[in-house]
Amino acid sequence: MRMILVAALAMTASVAMADDLDDAHRQAVSGRDSYWNCLAREYSRDNNNGLSAQDFTSLIASACPSERQNFRVTLVDFLSMQFPDVDAGAHMTTANNAIASAQKDIVTAFIKHKVTPK
Repeated sequence: MRMILVAALAMTASVAMADDLDDAHRQAVSGRDSYWNCLAREYSRDNNNGLSAQDFTSLIASACPSERQNFRVTLVDFLSMQFPDVDAGAHMTTANNAIASAQKDIVTAFIKHKVTPK
């Protein structure tokens, strides 16, 4: 009887952990979307037309601080749950790389749009 109870408890814990991981994944995706949407709003502002690529890069690097931090935190939380044996610093590096990649994509789009003849 104890074995059945232990097995049932283990299965319940496993399901709860899977639910927590799914929630963490949803939050990370939501954080990513929120950050990307904020960057897109910055990209589409009319007063960016006169900016150089370097000035726009600086603008994007400092834009959306709360969205960026939320994305970083939710992604690190998700990665920590999914890969608990990996060093926390590696998860932070992954999150920072994702943020840098988003910024690079927005800047690249800005530069290509600026070069395109009107």
